[in-house]
Amino acid sequence: MKKQSLFILLISVLCSCNTTPKYATFEDYPVYEGSDLELTYSPQSSKFRVWAPTADEVKILLYDNGNEGGAYETKSMKRGENGTWKLEIDDNLKGKFYTFQIRIGEKWLDETPGMWVKATGVNGKRAAIIDFADTNPEGWENDVRPALKNFTDIMLYEVHVRDFSVSPNSGMKNKGKFLAFTEHGTKNSTGQTTGIDHLIELGITHIHLLPSFDFASVDETKLKENKYNWGYDPVNYNVPEGSYSTDPYNPVTRIKEFKQMVQSLHQSGIRVIMDVVYNHTAAGSNSHLNLLAPNYFYRMNADSTWSNASGCGNETASERGMMRKFMVESVVYWATEYHVDGFRFDLMGIHDIETMNAIRAALDKIDTSIFVYGEGWTASSSPLAEERRAVKKNAKQLDNIAVFSDDIRDALKGSWMHSEIPGFVSGIDSLEESVKFGVIGATQHDQVDYTKLIYSKAPYVNNPSQIINYVSCHDDMCLVDKLNQAKPIDATDDELVRFNKLAQTVVFTSQGVPFIYAGEEMYRNKKGIHNTYQSPDSVNRIDWDFKTTNSELYDYYKGLIALRKGHAAFRIPTQDMLQKHLKFLNFLVPNVVGFTLSDHVNGEIWKDILVLYNGNRKEAKVSIPVGNWNLICDDGIVNLGGIVTIKDTTFTIAPSSASIMYVK
Repeated sequence: MKKQSLFILLISVLCSCNTTPKYATFEDYPVYEGSDLELTYSPQSSKFRVWAPTADEVKILLYDNGNEGGAYETKSMKRGENGTWKLEIDDNLKGKFYTFQIRIGEKWLDETPGMWVKATGVNGKRAAIIDFADTNPEGWENDVRPALKNFTDIMLYEVHVRDFSVSPNSGMKNKGKFLAFTEHGTKNSTGQTTGIDHLIELGITHIHLLPSFDFASVDETKLKENKYNWGYDPVNYNVPEGSYSTDPYNPVTRIKEFKQMVQSLHQSGIRVIMDVVYNHTAAGSNSHLNLLAPNYFYRMNADSTWSNASGCGNETASERGMMRKFMVESVVYWATEYHVDGFRFDLMGIHDIETMNAIRAALDKIDTSIFVYGEGWTASSSPLAEERRAVKKNAKQLDNIAVFSDDIRDALKGSWMHSEIPGFVSGIDSLEESVKFGVIGATQHDQVDYTKLIYSKAPYVNNPSQIINYVSCHDDMCLVDKLNQAKPIDATDDELVRFNKLAQTVVFTSQGVPFIYAGEEMYRNKKGIHNTYQSPDSVNRIDWDFKTTNSELYDYYKGLIALRKGHAAFRIPTQDMLQKHLKFLNFLVPNVVGFTLSDHVNGEIWKDILVLYNGNRKEAKVSIPVGNWNLICDDGIVNLGGIVTIKDTTFTIAPSSASIMYVK
């Protein structure tokens, strides 16, 4: 009987290997812990493994071409561990392409290159078999990240790859391409520096690239159409966007040119941030994720409809084992294979806190200086409980992950939602506490009245290193357009420039991480359009001749960056240090904020620093501490060599401007 029982058990096990498991819930799906998903290539063999736990059959189709012709061979895959299917082909398949196809019941789903795919043909429809050694530019093994001590030393510059170079006056040859960031010596129409040399001259430390992975909205076979999109419509997360390469048909080219871009920026002392959009996919039911495990990677409403916290038709389920694994492995891949220095998470509030902290932990094993930040909100409601979301109010639960401060943004320039409503810099009263909240980087400080803030009612980060201070980005109106739309009826063009300078002075002298939108330093506008995600180049491109026509503004921005870079008092890394050394002055004048940074805080070379903001459209007289103050910023001018010495305890701040001074 024992032999018969063992025989029956053995037959049962063998049969079960060919039977599709049934799972009661998505939480019951197995998690594959291995590191060999998708493809492991060598000249001797190609090993394929795909996770498709509910599939009844999986096959792989091999192609000679990345986008044309039928498969020259089709092979069945075998069941592997924890929901995977595998196949090894003992041949050198370099230069070939492939897709997976899943059968569930009687239905064969559409072909997919898989979700862990790292190289594709044109438009990302077929996976490519390449040797990644061929993608490394000369000297890649010696590429190193520029030095970074604290996250508060970062100064972010957000730019779209195409916007950066596509203008006729950019002076760059590789217009709209990754390689534009490798071109030195480029000039605008009047001979002023553009491109990467401009970034070096400006002094920013990090460039934040809008989505540069493979996205859906630009047809890589029709690049002459010059179709524009920001790229927040992901197709293949681990593959660079082909339209930004010089040859989207060659799988090696886009990878090598992305690396050349990173290498060039690193050699110029600039780190690279990737904008990542793991919160949704361009397609829903036909996405490369859904074609492997239908509905598993997405959240659904109680009525089985697709949840839509992204506002784009679907939202991914980061809390599920394989989605979490994918996100962690994806950022690690970009940080290692491409030497990327940080990640900005689009609609980070859609993701769960545990996953975001797992990402931080994985990146810390590579380099603790890799920066992670994101939007601490969602675009709509989500089935994921709010206490589990990586939203702004939960930022204290995030490990060294920063969030954007919409508090300082809208306090300074006015409501993002109502374009006609102005803010502090345009002369609106009663926003002083919100400005002070921005100055302290959304931390705890006894001199801030949290009941008077425009959005938050309590500090929400542990340290200023967790906050991104900004007044505009690619979303909504850029700063120039917003200030113009919300200006007082009698405001002049000169006043608008004053408003602009004051806004950025607050950003660059506040504690936290400052962020500017590319071209703001040249008074860039986008013709008053709120959402330019698919507007033409004429709206989105950086007009590099603006650097000449608005040179005085550019010099001011450059001065602010030099001030922050040269003076550690503006880069305090901890809440404790900030509380001890930053003190607000109590003025009786409305719409004026002032504070001191004392006692060589954070190793500062100046003993004490005094910062004054006047949001009024008229002069403001204030009492300042006794001292021989060296004025270095006043009435729209930055001169770190010194403007004048102030010995009086009464000081007049010019209209709509900031004044900054120090004592040694």
